[in-house]
Amino acid sequence: MILTVTLNTALDITYRVRNLTPHTSHRVTEVTERPGGKGLNVARVLAALGHEATVTGFAGGTTGRALQEQLAHTTGVVDALVPVEGTTRRTVAVVDATGDTTQLNEPGPAITPAEWNAFQEVYEDLLGSASAVALCGSLPQGVPVGAYAGLVRAARAANVPVLLDTSGEPLRRGVAARPDLVKPNTEELAELTGSHEPSRATRDARRRGAHTVVASLGPDGLLAHTAEGHWRATPPRRVSGNPTGAGDSAVAGLLSGLVERLPWPERLTRAVALSAATVLAPVAGEFDRAAYEELVEQVRVTGEADAA
Repeated sequence: MILTVTLNTALDITYRVRNLTPHTSHRVTEVTERPGGKGLNVARVLAALGHEATVTGFAGGTTGRALQEQLAHTTGVVDALVPVEGTTRRTVAVVDATGDTTQLNEPGPAITPAEWNAFQEVYEDLLGSASAVALCGSLPQGVPVGAYAGLVRAARAANVPVLLDTSGEPLRRGVAARPDLVKPNTEELAELTGSHEPSRATRDARRRGAHTVVASLGPDGLLAHTAEGHWRATPPRRVSGNPTGAGDSAVAGLLSGLVERLPWPERLTRAVALSAATVLAPVAGEFDRAAYEELVEQVRVTGEADAA
C-alpha cells in the first residue's frame, strides 16, 4: 500500500468557459467535482496505475462529507481521513477554450491540537502497512510549521521511504529531516536554496538533507539529482491544456517507480509522461491514458549514473 498525506484536502471544482474576461459574466459550459488536494490527486493516479493507495489527512463539514462520498466510489483508493470540526476547503479552476486556467483556492479549516494529535496517531498506524509515503501540499491553520519534518522522521523511523512535496518554510524544515525524495518546482527550489539555476539548486537541496531531489521544470520535464546519478527527462513536445495536477501525477510516477524498484531513468520517464498526459485530461487526478502510452515511448532521458 502507498500512503498519501494531504493535510489540506479540497473538493476540486472545475468550470469550463469559452473565454475568461475580467469584470464580465460568464456562461459555464461544464462543471466537474472531484476529491482534491495534492495527495488525493496522487492517490487517484496511483490507483489508475494499478497500485493500492490509502489517503489520510483531514476532512470536515459539508464539503468534507461530499469529498468522502466521492472517494467511496474511487476504485483502488482507501479513505483514512481524520474528521475535524472545521469545513474542508474548495478549489475552483476556471478553464477556457485554449486550456488557460485560473485557480481560486479557499483557505482550509483551522485544526485544533487534539485533531492534530489524532492525525499523528492514525499516520503512525498506517505507516505499519505502507510501502512508501508521500507528504503533499500546504498546511492548514493550526498545524505546526514543522509538521512535515516530524512526519518525515516518523516515516524514517518506520523504514518507510518518504517523498515530500510542499513549499516555503514547511519545505525548508522538512528537507532538514532528511526525506528520501523532494519534488519542488523551480520557484520552490529557488526559495529554498537562493539559486535560480536548477542544477545548482538541486545539488544544494541535497546538501541540505534531501537524499534525492527531483525538480519540476514545468513543460520542460524533470531534473533529478540522486545518490546514484543525475538525469534530465524531457517530453517529446509541449502539450496544451489544463496543467492543474500535472505535478501530482509526476509524484505518482516517481512513487510507483520507487515501489516497483525501477531504474531512475524509467521512473523519470514515467513521471514526465504522466505529467504531460494529465495536462491533456479534463481534471486533476486523471490522465489521458492513450497519450500516456504514446508519450512514455518518446520521453528523452539524458545523464548518467555515478561510478560506484
